[in-house]
Amino acid sequence: MLLLFFFLSFSANAKILLPQILSSDMVLQRDKPINVWGFASPDEKIEVTFAGQKKQTITDKKGNWLVVLASLKTSAKPQTMTILGSNKIELTNILVGEVWVCSGQSNMEYQMRKLAKIPKPKNEKLGFPADEVEKAKNTQIRIFLVNRKQLAKPDSIHKSWAVAQDSALRAFSAVGYFFAKEVQEKLGIPVGMISSSVSGSAIEPWVAPEAFAQESFFKNQKVSNDPGKFYTTMIEPLSKFKIRGFLWYQGETNCFLNETISYSYKLKTLVNLWRKAWGEQLPFYYVQIAPYDYSKQKSDKVVLTADTEPNFWEAQQQILRLPNTGMIATSDLNDNGGDLHPTYKWEVGRRLALLALGKTYDQKIDFSGPIFKSVSFKKNEAILDFDYLKPINSTSITGFTIAGKDGKFVNADAFLKDGKIIVSSKEIADPTAVRYNWTESPTGNLYSNGLPALPFRTDNPLTNQFKTN
Repeated sequence: MLLLFFFLSFSANAKILLPQILSSDMVLQRDKPINVWGFASPDEKIEVTFAGQKKQTITDKKGNWLVVLASLKTSAKPQTMTILGSNKIELTNILVGEVWVCSGQSNMEYQMRKLAKIPKPKNEKLGFPADEVEKAKNTQIRIFLVNRKQLAKPDSIHKSWAVAQDSALRAFSAVGYFFAKEVQEKLGIPVGMISSSVSGSAIEPWVAPEAFAQESFFKNQKVSNDPGKFYTTMIEPLSKFKIRGFLWYQGETNCFLNETISYSYKLKTLVNLWRKAWGEQLPFYYVQIAPYDYSKQKSDKVVLTADTEPNFWEAQQQILRLPNTGMIATSDLNDNGGDLHPTYKWEVGRRLALLALGKTYDQKIDFSGPIFKSVSFKKNEAILDFDYLKPINSTSITGFTIAGKDGKFVNADAFLKDGKIIVSSKEIADPTAVRYNWTESPTGNLYSNGLPALPFRTDNPLTNQFKTN
């Protein structure tokens, strides 16, 4: 309806108009057919010229038009796109490379400008790029910051994209930028980042109501928190623009509601909806929400406990059972349990980039810390199998607890043997369950490849409750 309204408003001028996402300075996705679309008068002839291709079309009765360019090869050399109808539009300084959409709430929205104002982080090994904006001069990284009120409107200025520097970069997602920086450096090709986030947002506004209606878990349930509010205005208008994949950093708002499996299904619904909107099984990489003292917060709606966040992490991890997904651990990325917005956004971006480089771009790199796979019990020991587990320098592995049939967990000893973690305690003769970092203040030291293990419990009830299809 919005697009129709604006088309009717502008149609009297008989001018070609483009969506906000098509502008000078953009990056177009390589190796995929590219949509170029917009609005003009009904039955108007439109011609698009780019990278040696010339495509023509006629607008429909409502003035909508779309041409599809054949797949483009990587190009770090700026090119110009010409769109000709009753008027002529030239989009300049266009590159061809890799494009990602990053979305979520405040930790994804967290702006680059904040890096200059935060205290020096405690973990010096992770660096501290406080002056990154001043040093950023890489014209191969381009950024597009979604304006919720403008995205659905046609654009006559064509300046929505920007080179990742100066004022444009100061306002952009730190996670998105540091992801792009790592990918661009490792692949040596242009990278475009689209940031579409809203501080404090729950997951429901990012999902269309009809998508919830199609998920059996929500049958006969009323989904609250304004379903579709941001999907309609901030995601759907992007869906014709070809991309490589999605980055997602959200969950704190839903964790405050003490959600578990309901969040798993909401995130599953979001993944399926977004992939359907783009018409591809695109990679979906997301972030474990960071440690925070939820149990110390007062809520009028629910009772928050020390198990609130571990339960939520478990709900987040269910999505790893969907194809082409990945989740990074952040259990070591908060210096202060009272800080809902921990500072290490550069490391979050880097870890997401490692996932993309390893899983999407097939680079031979280590891209994940240990992820629990299975457990067996033999006498007084629990024998745990992991994916991505490499030899460990530490002789004593901390962060594990173990329980017997009474369900009472005690601190456990753990060590690596023959590629498996052996867990036991002198207090437990017949163990039945093991947990790792099952606390909102995790201190466990199980790492591989310099990356932390995801928290888990072997007695995970969601394994059987959550259905992937």
